Amino acid sequence: QVQLVESGGGLVQAGGSLRLSCAASGRTFSSYTMKWFRQAPGKDREFVAAITWDPLTYYADSVKGRFTIPRDNAQNTVFLQMNSLKPEDTAVYYCAATPPYYSGTYDSENCPYWGRGTQVTVSS
Repeated sequence: QVQLVESGGGLVQAGGSLRLSCAASGRTFSSYTMKWFRQAPGKDREFVAAITWDPLTYYADSVKGRFTIPRDNAQNTVFLQMNSLKPEDTAVYYCAATPPYYSGTYDSENCPYWGRGTQVTVSS
């Protein structure tokens, strides 16, 4: 079993930056695909970014060029570096993880492990 804990959310002005962290427990973190999703009030949850073991990275078009998803396997942590933030980025951000060969693509919500989320609010 893997436990995920997000941190780093908060209030930031439009154009600012914020760095989210997702700390993971488990013996095989480095082989897992790590993902970030977000859900704004009244909206469906959407894919944000993912990083595989290779490592390959993937980003939603809405955040491409603004967000990056580095990982530090030595610290069992994945990050979401968010720059040039917009009010539309306001949401609860969730970290998720899938083991190797698990069903689904890089942007699939079919993840066996989820964090409880951290709130990001971007003011206009």
